[in-house]
Amino acid sequence: MSELDLKSLLCAREFFASGRAWRVEVGTFAGLCEIHTALFGDVYEFAGKLREQNISKGGFRFANSLYLKEVVAAVEKMSEGSFEEIVEKYVEMNVAHPFLEGNGRSGRIWLDLMLKRRLGKMVDWACVDKVRYLQAMERSVVNDLELRFLLEANLSSEFSLEWIFKGVEQSYFYEV
Repeated sequence: MSELDLKSLLCAREFFASGRAWRVEVGTFAGLCEIHTALFGDVYEFAGKLREQNISKGGFRFANSLYLKEVVAAVEKMSEGSFEEIVEKYVEMNVAHPFLEGNGRSGRIWLDLMLKRRLGKMVDWACVDKVRYLQAMERSVVNDLELRFLLEANLSSEFSLEWIFKGVEQSYFYEV
């Protein structure tokens, strides 16, 4: 893990340990920006700011920066009434990829906070295989069934800080 990743991971731990994570405006872009800023504010000058450049990963182009503000606003309005709707909203925000860096790590926390608030559960990321997760995320653009199946099988009502920290560490491992 790089020095920047380690610094960000420590910020993520502090975000939960301080209780700030539980006060985030769940399911909103403002909430996602708050998460991103908490994780990367000491690492990137663009932390919490909507990207202005076009980006791609593995041959996939994320939402065009010219329309990003509108795309994010549309995703924000999506329903969060069920597990399926929450995952769909998470997938759509991932396709938008609103930040230059750190979308995955911030997005997974955003997802967990939506799940906790709406369903009283979070993903046990320590049990989610990296390769299966990344493959499911790639395919989720077309169909999120595989991702839903993977995440639903790993939902938990456990919320101890140590449990959350293990999950956040695993989440960071997905990016390496």
